[in-house]
Amino acid sequence: MPDYFGLVWTRLLAVLTYLGLRKQRPADTAPADTDRGDYGKTVARLHDDEREVGPLNAEETRRLRRIKLFGATGSVLILIGALGTGAVPVLQNPVAGMRVLSLPSRMFGTALALSIGGAITLVVAWLLLGRFAVGRFSVEVRHGRSPERRMSRRQADRTLMLWIAPIVVAPPLLSKDIYSYLAQSAIAFRGMDPYSVSPVRGLGVDHILTRSVPNLWRDTPAPYGPFFLWIGEGITKITGDNITAAIFLHRIVALIGVALIVWALPRLARRCGVSSVAALWLGAMNPLVILHLVGGIHNEALMLGLMLVGLELSFRAIYGADRLRRPGTLVPTRAGWLLIAGGAVLAASAMIKVTSMLALGFVGIALAMRWGATLPALRHAPIREWWDRSRSSVYMLSASAAFYVVVLGVVMMGISLGTGLGFGWTGTLSTGEIVRSWMSMPTLLSVTTGRIGVTLGLGEHTQAILEVARPIGQLVAALFIVRWMLATLGGRLHPLGALGVSMATVVLFFPFVQAWYLLWAVIPLAAWATGAWFRISTIAASAIIAIVVMPTSSNTSGVVLAQGLLAGVIMVAVLTALFFEDRAPGRRRRRGPAPDDHETPADPASARR
Repeated sequence: MPDYFGLVWTRLLAVLTYLGLRKQRPADTAPADTDRGDYGKTVARLHDDEREVGPLNAEETRRLRRIKLFGATGSVLILIGALGTGAVPVLQNPVAGMRVLSLPSRMFGTALALSIGGAITLVVAWLLLGRFAVGRFSVEVRHGRSPERRMSRRQADRTLMLWIAPIVVAPPLLSKDIYSYLAQSAIAFRGMDPYSVSPVRGLGVDHILTRSVPNLWRDTPAPYGPFFLWIGEGITKITGDNITAAIFLHRIVALIGVALIVWALPRLARRCGVSSVAALWLGAMNPLVILHLVGGIHNEALMLGLMLVGLELSFRAIYGADRLRRPGTLVPTRAGWLLIAGGAVLAASAMIKVTSMLALGFVGIALAMRWGATLPALRHAPIREWWDRSRSSVYMLSASAAFYVVVLGVVMMGISLGTGLGFGWTGTLSTGEIVRSWMSMPTLLSVTTGRIGVTLGLGEHTQAILEVARPIGQLVAALFIVRWMLATLGGRLHPLGALGVSMATVVLFFPFVQAWYLLWAVIPLAAWATGAWFRISTIAASAIIAIVVMPTSSNTSGVVLAQGLLAGVIMVAVLTALFFEDRAPGRRRRRGPAPDDHETPADPASARR
């Protein structure tokens, strides 16, 4: 027993040391006057400044045009396949009975093949487009270099709009969450509390909206913030029980969120010394954004859009040269009002989904650092000196925290009371825990352990394990987030990068995770992280998840799925040959070598010489 406790104690000390919570002094090292600690040293390697490069040449522009049309073809295939595999409503299906448009719904296998083939085509097009955003995998991405040329911002924006256009008119993709939005909004419109009344109890089991809500969510209250339900309530006021019109308006809201992401992401990237086009490609043009935020109509689009806009407004004020208040008064200057507006937008984002409230902590640290807060040398200092070293930073951090608490409190009370929805949302934040997602590490470990226990004849204890593992996971995530905050205070991490890493930590240890939750971390990190490890892993994860999450149901047989997958792969192979194979054998030789075959100067003037 003593050996066992000794081992546990040693492990505990090691964990505390890694988190920076244990005071240490090397035996032969004198105390240091300045010490940022080890907070974020490894994570800081994910970032390096990128240089701006010239535009694409004529040959690369021709290739870009082919890739753009290739991806648009994938989106059109997704649109056609979604008529049979999309999350169409149980009642009021707008294409039911139409001679042509209803064909995919009567040919599920064909529709599944089109959907899978379209998704793979879109992902392949996105990967090919990366050549003109972050560079070639084996040359620039792998070695962390900037490419010689990139596509322009205008080319990136037009490509994104072309790929999204067919998805805008498609049925909801890969998720039926939109029908929960509609039912909860209808409950609020009727004057009931959606945080205590479920769709079944508020609308009735036979109501036209309840019929399309998945069984898992029919008897659960709304887990979303009052700002989002207030928007949904307005949509219900306009559309009534017209499901098609309501879906379209909710998709408009999602598109507004994507537009906010496209506006803010390049500006945040330039602020961090990262290529705006590279950030757009990895963040806004990510297949998960197109398939899930736009296609699936998830409220993360608006949440992330508002969060990024709030961050950009806050950073403009914090890192600008103008004073935040007039000397000798508490009256805000123009920069001060910009700071308040940034905090208010961040708070409004948290009233859609509370996860984005984490951003307030990091802009709060950035504001305190502007006022002079630092991470003092505490680990090498005697305890009696801690307060003297920390007093000024503690005051500045407290003032910053008080400022953002006031902003958050005002916005929270204004939205909660102004919408008439109250504060019931604070009691339904854990509603989603009924989902057992394989993408959540605590849930995956708990379910796996429970299955092993059942196999060994120890009984079914999965739920009991979940009730222990999930809180432990959240505690571990909180400790790591504190570490990233200390790294930000020490000046080692930019607040945007630390926020992205913290979001990744939250996703990793969250009790329930969906495919699009990955975007919580990917989108902010796209504007800061440039390391090869980050980009390679993010590209791979985004591409794999975009393909693995298929529009299938629980009653889809393995044979049908295998046939659809095989047909989809063959379809992509044929399309690739049609789009990228030169049909005239001597055409390339007569035209001469492509510019990429030889080194081309970045300066056009030097090329003319």
